[in-house]
Amino acid sequence: MLSIIMPMLNEAKALPSTLAALTNQKSHIELIVVDGGSSDQSVAIAQQQGVKVLSSTAGRARQMNLGAEHAQGEYLLFLHADTGLPEHFESLISKALALHQWGRFDVAISGQHPMLKVISFMMNWRSRWSGIATGDQALFMRRTAFVAVGGFPEQDLMEDIALSQRLKRVGWPACLRQKVLTSGRRWQQNGVWRTIFLMWRLRFAYWRGTCPSQLARRYR
Repeated sequence: MLSIIMPMLNEAKALPSTLAALTNQKSHIELIVVDGGSSDQSVAIAQQQGVKVLSSTAGRARQMNLGAEHAQGEYLLFLHADTGLPEHFESLISKALALHQWGRFDVAISGQHPMLKVISFMMNWRSRWSGIATGDQALFMRRTAFVAVGGFPEQDLMEDIALSQRLKRVGWPACLRQKVLTSGRRWQQNGVWRTIFLMWRLRFAYWRGTCPSQLARRYR
């Protein structure tokens, strides 16, 4: 079984289409949504779709770890609420995890700004070169690998980077070229160039050892 774990916080706009695409799958998957205290209709939308909903304190790492604790699947897929999976994703994951302990998809960012294609290309190239993946790329892994590395470190930002670093100890990721489509809303709302420079500064600060809680305040 493949368990899909989706952290959410006020995702009422993105959630209906994401859940509809997953619940319409003919293949057998387990879908767990972990709410971090939404004040909109996110929980009601998920419940209307018949999805298992868990409640957690806010924080993607805490939410995803909680979802993994309740998951029944041998394979785990961590998916953002504003991200759509490619066709035949379950088969792709199954084949990848037959050879690897973990992996991720390439990513495309929705939106009209021409730089979004450049950004997604660079994200995919950097990930393939470094073996480090981001949450936007829909991380998937064997449950045994997730447990072996202790799950997500419960930090306020860069939890996906930290988990990738842990998982590299058990093997190099499967870097699938099939693309997930993630929302470009943050890039568009805050400005593409401004967001690029912000993310570069945050990654550099994280690499230098700045506390993730401080980085999270800058990010927000």
